[in-house]
Amino acid sequence: MIYARLFVEFFKAGLFAIGGGLATIPFLQDISEKTGWFSLRELVDMIAISESTPGPIGINMATYAGYKTAKLAGAIIAVVGEVTPSIIIIVLIAYYYMRFSEQPLVKAGFYGVRPAVTGLIAAAGFEVAKIALFNIEAYLKTHNLFALFNLKSIALFAIIVFLMNKYKKHPIYFLVGAAIIGIIFKF
Repeated sequence: MIYARLFVEFFKAGLFAIGGGLATIPFLQDISEKTGWFSLRELVDMIAISESTPGPIGINMATYAGYKTAKLAGAIIAVVGEVTPSIIIIVLIAYYYMRFSEQPLVKAGFYGVRPAVTGLIAAAGFEVAKIALFNIEAYLKTHNLFALFNLKSIALFAIIVFLMNKYKKHPIYFLVGAAIIGIIFKF
């Protein structure tokens, strides 16, 4: 039963997360809340690991969540669930796109999807920032404004943004540096 549920949940994420791996984050958040397979804190860890490893973020996250839930078979089933909608849709689009690509309605449809994708990615970024930079639970318990801010994470974020703007190096250097700092200082 867990395998069927893994497949269905990741099939839905793969079907509706238009725009790439970051667009899957709201769906993963929903999976976390509905199933309890992983916490929101673990979701942030999944995002960090998926962003820093080779391959598409959605596939990496499906692998991580599937493995955590049901070991190797769960990882395989979650990935198959994640990619199945894309395979089906790409085959259908490839067939029909060649026939209708110059139609004004088709062009307008592809143009209209862009704001939705931007909104999904912005919402995902907001959720990640909310979890990584702020400690809302601590604030609600203490009502202390200083408890709201995760000062170490905010400082690391600010330093990385500053360094990225100043040095214009490949992002992998900053990912590796942030990972090392996070390990050393136990972020």
